[in-house]
Amino acid sequence: MARAGRPRGVEDMVILRAATEVMGQVGPSGLTLAAVARRVGLVPGTLVQRFGSKRGLILALADQSVRDVAALPDRVRDEQGSALGALTVLITQWAEPMVTPETFAHHLAFLCADLTDPELRERALAVHRAQRDAVAALLAEAVSAGELDAATDTEELTATVLAVTSGTGLAWALDRRGTLDRRVRHGLDAVLAPHLAAPSA
Repeated sequence: MARAGRPRGVEDMVILRAATEVMGQVGPSGLTLAAVARRVGLVPGTLVQRFGSKRGLILALADQSVRDVAALPDRVRDEQGSALGALTVLITQWAEPMVTPETFAHHLAFLCADLTDPELRERALAVHRAQRDAVAALLAEAVSAGELDAATDTEELTATVLAVTSGTGLAWALDRRGTLDRRVRHGLDAVLAPHLAAPSA
C-alpha cells in the first residue's frame, strides 16, 4: 500500500535528480526541502514524510551517488569499443553535472561539507573508491589490449588521472576558459599520451 502523501509517479529518483539540480544552482545554503519540492511539484511535507529532513535527503542523495558511480562503468564499457574510449566517456560523464563554473563551485562546497561530516565523508569516500577502481580497471584492460604500453604502472597512472581531472575542474572554475568537457578530455589525453603503445610497424 502506498504511503500517504506520496503522489503516484513522483519517485525517489525524480526527487533526488531535482535535489542535484537545486544543489548545483544554489549551493548548500540554498538547498531546502521547499526548493526541491517546488522543483518536482510537491509540498515540503511530502519530502519530510519521504526523507525526514534536509539531512535525510542529503544522505539519500549521497547513497544514490554511490550506486550511480558504481553502476556507470559497466554501462559505459558496454557502449564503447575500447577501454580508453570508455575511460574518456566515463571521466566526462562524472563531470557532466558541473555545467557552469558556479555549478562546480556549489558542488565543491557540498564536498567540503562532506569532509567534516562522518556519515557524508564515508559516502564521499565510497564514491572516490568506486571511481578509482573503475579507472584502474579500464587502464589495466587498455594495457592488456595493447592500447597502453605494457610497462605502464596502472596504479600510479590511476592516481594521476584522478588528480589531473579533479584539478582540471578547479582550474576551469577559476579561469573559465572553454567548457569543462573539453578541458577534461584535453587533460586526460595529456596524461595518457606518454603511455600509449607504439603503433605496430
